Amino acid sequence: MGTTVLYERTQFECLIDEPWVSERVEDAIADIVSDADAAFDRDSLWPADEWDGWEEPLPLKSLYAGSAGVIWALDALRRRGHAESSLDLAPAALLTVELKRAAPDFAADEHYHPAALLCGETGPLLVAFRLTSDPALADDLHALVRANVASRTDDISWGAPGTLLVALAVGEWTGEPRWEEAARETATALRARRGDDGLWRQDDDYRGLGTLHGAAGNTLALRRFEPDGALARETAAVLSRTAFREGGLANWPGSPRARLARPRDGRICLQWCTGAPGVLAGAWDYLDEDLMLAGAELIWQAGAHGDEKGHGLCHGTSGNGFALLKAFARTRDERWLERARRFAVHALAQAERIAAANGRRRYSLFTGDVGTALFAAACLDLDTRFPVVDVL
Repeated sequence: MGTTVLYERTQFECLIDEPWVSERVEDAIADIVSDADAAFDRDSLWPADEWDGWEEPLPLKSLYAGSAGVIWALDALRRRGHAESSLDLAPAALLTVELKRAAPDFAADEHYHPAALLCGETGPLLVAFRLTSDPALADDLHALVRANVASRTDDISWGAPGTLLVALAVGEWTGEPRWEEAARETATALRARRGDDGLWRQDDDYRGLGTLHGAAGNTLALRRFEPDGALARETAAVLSRTAFREGGLANWPGSPRARLARPRDGRICLQWCTGAPGVLAGAWDYLDEDLMLAGAELIWQAGAHGDEKGHGLCHGTSGNGFALLKAFARTRDERWLERARRFAVHALAQAERIAAANGRRRYSLFTGDVGTALFAAACLDLDTRFPVVDVL
């Protein structure tokens, strides 16, 4: 049996043969920021990609694929000294909150709580508070964190793990005791909902493994609150027994139940939101090293995502490249840094190519160009932290 069982070869392409030149990378980051500045509209924020905006009210506002994420990225690139946006980001963030409340993108139902970090109101509020330090925004944010304690979807995107990260971040920024109390309440509830199999429920009968929707991300959030070697060992054991292995390579399904790996066809993916890149992003520091490197080697051998998935963080070339940075963080072997930089060079070129074909760039943190700029900046800075998830 060949390694095609571990990923779908037809979805990937060979990396371009261009060297890593720091000055060119800095210029590419600056171009992305300049373009985002030019595309901004004071009333409609940024134009939405057709895929990002499917069946959602425009403009998009979320941290995942809307204006809050673009603002977060522009602010992060500014703080790190890579590119100075010409926009006044604080008013844009406040407008995003206003529009989010008027017409929420990503409809709420019994699983998808409006307090969700990536797709609910929490993300825009967090960005606006970071930029303004407005106490009223902090009060609203605190109420959402508390409301999300009982969320039925235990993952970073929608549920309590995401708002646990928020509580920890805002507590660090403000020094207010109420945030530690909210974090403790959230962590206690999250620990109690962990199943006997070491997993949490995300949606109906789904029990995920990765960082965005699963055990690696939930463990990351809990360990951020309180370092716990036992929890890390238990999650490492879960990830070890659920890995798909072949010829020294490894990947993970979305869920350990094969029929739930991908509901459309039962096959597993190789991307940050589902598969080895996401598992490595969340569990890189405690996963068995041989297994971690087997996942990283698969990512390297697979190459870049094709244009259907694209260059972004969630399910594209940049997200996969971050897993190679995690391999560098674990081993300090510069081979992994060089490989990550190869992915960054390709992702930046891919962003240009896709923008030329579509007539404009994609304005989204997790699926668009500013996320790719953050990955390139991470390769410049040797900063292996994944945006939002590792930085909060």
